[in-house]
Amino acid sequence: MSTTEASRDTEGTRSVDLRLEVVVIPVTDVDRSKAFYGGLGWRLDADLSADNGFRLVQFTPPGSGCSVQFGTNVTSAAPGSAQGQYLIVSDIEAARSELAQLGADVSEVFHPGTPGAQFQSDGTPGRVNGPDPDRPSYRTFASFSDPDGNGWLVQEVTVRLPGRLGAATTSFASAGDLADALRRAEAAHGEHEKRIGQADANWPDWYAEYMVCERAGEELPV
Repeated sequence: MSTTEASRDTEGTRSVDLRLEVVVIPVTDVDRSKAFYGGLGWRLDADLSADNGFRLVQFTPPGSGCSVQFGTNVTSAAPGSAQGQYLIVSDIEAARSELAQLGADVSEVFHPGTPGAQFQSDGTPGRVNGPDPDRPSYRTFASFSDPDGNGWLVQEVTVRLPGRLGAATTSFASAGDLADALRRAEAAHGEHEKRIGQADANWPDWYAEYMVCERAGEELPV
């Protein structure tokens, strides 16, 4: 059986959703890490401890469906060994500016000049300063680390890969994400009106179709 056939077979029989809920990161000083992530504006969900020395702290990044946990007696991984964790944004410059204002030592915006360069250290030759010239989704980044050196990648995504989200998925993580989607739809609709040579009175439906297709990675209306 080929990999493609196996994938189809699995898709046909799958009945249980598996949603990524939590990523565990190893830290040295729990209170220092709590102050750092709290300072970034991440929501504190829990800070639990027990008499045996166990302690668990959970934060959720703004707009994220997945949370981060750290603490004592939580993981045997070496502090700082969690690398390449992605945070997705719709406007990389705005996200970088906000992170810097909140105290993160965040890199300049960059794009990979060679495959995989986003996973290299800041300042290495593979990272090219500035956003990707064509500004496609998934190709522009910034990076920062927590006090232990656990590394985060901030990635700009405006158009999803086909199948990444269902066509019926119309929710947005924040008002800012929705506003950015409306701006892109406005610009595309302007080109649409140029092509048809007149004002489009049905622009609300056109906007809605464009935004849903863009989010799902499907063919955009013209």
